Amino acid sequence: MALSTGFTKLFGVRWPIVLAPMGGSAGGALAAAVSRGGGLGMVGAGNGDREWLDRELPIVASGTEPWGVGFLTWAADAGAVEYALEYGPKAVMLSFGDPSPFVEPIRRAGAVLIIQVTDLEEARQAVDLGADVIVAQGTEAGGHGARHGRSTLPFVPVVVDLVGPVPVLAAGGIADGRGVAAVLALGAAGALIGTRFQATTEALVDPATTKAILEGRGQDTERSSVLDIARGSRWPSKYTARTLGHPYLDRWHGREAELAADPQAKQDYQDDVAQGTIPARPIWAGEAVDLITDLPSAADLVTTLATQAENALANAGRR
Repeated sequence: MALSTGFTKLFGVRWPIVLAPMGGSAGGALAAAVSRGGGLGMVGAGNGDREWLDRELPIVASGTEPWGVGFLTWAADAGAVEYALEYGPKAVMLSFGDPSPFVEPIRRAGAVLIIQVTDLEEARQAVDLGADVIVAQGTEAGGHGARHGRSTLPFVPVVVDLVGPVPVLAAGGIADGRGVAAVLALGAAGALIGTRFQATTEALVDPATTKAILEGRGQDTERSSVLDIARGSRWPSKYTARTLGHPYLDRWHGREAELAADPQAKQDYQDDVAQGTIPARPIWAGEAVDLITDLPSAADLVTTLATQAENALANAGRR
């Protein structure tokens, strides 16, 4: 198989395509659909809310295909990870913060340890902690990523060379099979995909968010900390977020310190949300949002991405 990699062999899946564990949108149904399609579905557990875990994990755990769950390490605690492991995920992914406190329970449960990195220091730490798979996230990614990170194209091969033979998944700006083929050519063992899977029938997103993604363009996205500050989010300052355009981005761009020191401005944000004049949640979207023009089922999308990737690699081989 053209798309057989160390990652597909490790998990026994057909395709090297992984659902990014997006908090709030990558629930059990979406993860299950990606796994049924031959990829690896990942539930976005975020900070490890028990109600969310109890609602979403049984949905994906009832299937027979491998699946996983992802946590924000700056927001979760080891108890939440241990609780999720009771549902039997094949893998646990740790992102954005020190993964050290979570490694032991994951190892004890026999799950595959996946660590996402945004710079080379984090990549070295992941190797030292014994990560089974490392995700190299470029700054094109939607949602949160490194404030001072690197683009996917140059970042992925550097990580591949640094951490080998540990399999690397590439993340950031991948929304079709050509992107999957490209990162495989860079030495990655697969692709972790987020924004593209938000526009699927199983994603837990508001219809308005889906519409915005289908109509969005890459140049409409912006990476900043404005919306985290306005929302009162506790995200570490090391990580900013890429979202589609938003009135508060236009108003406060370059004035983050001023916004952080202005309680009335943050109250105005909450008032605007309550009145419905701005979205209740930022619309996380990566730079490849232009390529998203339809709303398929996630299982069908996995097949489409894999077929596109095979064709792209075959065409490249004939040139």
